[in-house]
Amino acid sequence: MLKPEVSLGVALATATVVYGIHSNMTPPVADVRSLESNNVDIQASERAASWISAAVVAGISLLAKDPTIFVVGGTMVVVMAWTTRHADQVDTVTKRASTAMNPLKQVGSTPSGIADADDMSKSAPLNAGYSVTI
Repeated sequence: MLKPEVSLGVALATATVVYGIHSNMTPPVADVRSLESNNVDIQASERAASWISAAVVAGISLLAKDPTIFVVGGTMVVVMAWTTRHADQVDTVTKRASTAMNPLKQVGSTPSGIADADDMSKSAPLNAGYSVTI
């Protein structure tokens, strides 16, 4: 077990390593927000960065036999993963993260809420009046 003044410094250094891993393995948050939500490439890179970061945090904390390193490093892993996942859920049209799914609003709509050309053929016929159906 490390002394408290050394433990905190190593914990902060471990958090910096986690930040570096996530910064190198995932695109910047601004770029993630500009892409369509639920991008499989972003999700895969975030998952890989989180697993590698968790392994590094576990290794350093087990070698040092210090729980402070594990708590600070683990918190940083969660924060970095959450930041990337939240940015991946932002809709490019509304610029807001998607909320809990409402099935009544989601039926027949695209993720951005804009109708496709295929949706037009599936919609009900338009009644223009005088019993004429278009």
